[in-house]
Amino acid sequence: MTSLLQNVKKSLVSSSGSDIGDRIDGLAVAVDAAGGRLSDEVVGEARTIVERAQGRLKLSADHTVVGIAGATGSGKSSTFNALTGLELSAVGVRRPTTSWATACVWGTQGARELLEWLGIPDRHQTTRDSMLDTRRESNDLDGVVLLDLPDHDSTEVSHHLEVDRLVVLVDMLVWVLDPQKYADAAIHDRYLNPLKTHDEVMVVVLNHIDTVPEERRESMIADVRRLLDNDGLQKVPVIPVSAKLGWGIHELKAEIAKRVAEKNATRARLEADVRVVAGKIEAESGSAPVRSLASDRVEALDDALAEAAGVPTIVDAVERATRLRANRATGWPLVSWVSRFKADPLKRLHLDLGSAGKELTGRARTSMPTATAVQRARVDSEVRALADDASTGLGQSWQESIRQASVSRVDDLNDRLDAALGDTDLGVARLPVWAGLVRVLQWLLILAAVGGGVWTLAALASGTLDDSSTPHVGGISLPIIVCLGGVLLGVVLALVCRILVAGTARTRAARADHRLRSAVSGVAQELVVAPVEQELAAYSTVRAGLDRALA
Repeated sequence: MTSLLQNVKKSLVSSSGSDIGDRIDGLAVAVDAAGGRLSDEVVGEARTIVERAQGRLKLSADHTVVGIAGATGSGKSSTFNALTGLELSAVGVRRPTTSWATACVWGTQGARELLEWLGIPDRHQTTRDSMLDTRRESNDLDGVVLLDLPDHDSTEVSHHLEVDRLVVLVDMLVWVLDPQKYADAAIHDRYLNPLKTHDEVMVVVLNHIDTVPEERRESMIADVRRLLDNDGLQKVPVIPVSAKLGWGIHELKAEIAKRVAEKNATRARLEADVRVVAGKIEAESGSAPVRSLASDRVEALDDALAEAAGVPTIVDAVERATRLRANRATGWPLVSWVSRFKADPLKRLHLDLGSAGKELTGRARTSMPTATAVQRARVDSEVRALADDASTGLGQSWQESIRQASVSRVDDLNDRLDAALGDTDLGVARLPVWAGLVRVLQWLLILAAVGGGVWTLAALASGTLDDSSTPHVGGISLPIIVCLGGVLLGVVLALVCRILVAGTARTRAARADHRLRSAVSGVAQELVVAPVEQELAAYSTVRAGLDRALA
């Protein structure tokens, strides 16, 4: 089956080398991507065209389906009979009320599947080269499936429904006009004008030309030509015939035979169908170049979300908590314990639960203050601006689709941001290594001061403080030096460490800011940016598919 389809597609390649199969595939890609984004009417029509074209590609490429259409009394069936050389269709008052078309086939190989696809019952089919036909004629029409369609203006609804069904399926259309009704708006407004994009696969026949006075024939043909030109059908030939007398039938048959021999009608019909519906998609979709989100626009959204989520508050808390904890560890122990009565900024925000707390709660839960009205407005503004920037130049449907995508998950933002911030490692769980060393040193200095003090008191009690038995340095008793030196060095060390603590707090705050903003950016990417980028990717797919379909 695959090789058959490939052979069929190869046979439908135009002289310019464009593959109708590739056009159909391109349209199919565009239709799939446009589903749910462009109007259901246009997408549905395009999907029908794709399915119909793909179905036709799988069928015989050696047959050309020619539909004979016309109004009641136009001589359509007489023309059909004249072309077949058989009385297959009843004419005039003898015409049956059946809503089925009549088919005559030249060449049976592969025709049965085609006729089944066309929906023509067996009882309405005749094979021109069957045993019923004993005449020997030229084989110019070999490969033709000729259909006599019901009257398009019939009062029977089933008749014009069948006409409408088959008009979109046939490869070539022959419209039979009557001299009395060739300007009838019914055929021009309903069929000819809407099919102006299919002028390469149509022929117009002016029948009953024998009933027109000879001196009026040329002017009538010219008038038909003018009407067709007004319909946009400049390429459609007009052939005057008289099915009754056989005038012009040879020319009509030659025109059909020429198009059949060129093996171009099927490709031209499918190409026209694809081109028309692809044009409708393009008109609604727009033809702007494929766009991508500007990085500065995404960054602006990240900043707005970070502010609304309280990242600056958390960063400030990280800096103050680091100062508090580090100063408590490196400060002079006799006074630094007072800081234990100060509230820890991170614990107040429930951002310092530790791994055990997260395991118990399932995830960290913060106590961040609710975003202000101004902050919420800024977030809304940035989301709107991002969507507007992404959809600039695109069709209205895409603008609406992108706008809806940008807010499709906004309701989840608060919870997701809170979870992301709570799960972010702020890097403040442990003190710096140097702070631990300073803490040990401070306690050693305290012990030295205490030891020096005890020694001083003991020396005073024994009266040996100023005695030569007690060591002196620079004339000062060593116990006093040890006591005062321990205190003084502890205080100095605490003051020096405050400078180091300030630098560490700023560093940790900057690192926390980066991690928090990365977490916020991840949430923004998932809930806002990714849905918009998905719509832009769909537009890119539609655009690429249309480029193939309209190549």
